[in-house]
Amino acid sequence: MKYIIAVATIASLASIVCGYIIDTDYSQKLIGLGVVGLFIIVFPLFSYYRWKDKNIKDYMLTKENFEKMRENERKNNY
Repeated sequence: MKYIIAVATIASLASIVCGYIIDTDYSQKLIGLGVVGLFIIVFPLFSYYRWKDKNIKDYMLTKENFEKMRENERKNNY
């Protein structure tokens, strides 16, 4: 998965750079394709890849997590 994300990122960035460097009729389309590739393909894939094995409850501010933070604060304050 990370190789697919890396290839898609490089392809999108290359498309954007080529759109700026090459002065043709379709250079704006290259830039637009690169931007769309980043926002429609790369960012969602990256987000899914990074969050797929995580428990979302660990990152929510619940009563239990507040208690854990208070306990850790008391331990660290000596």
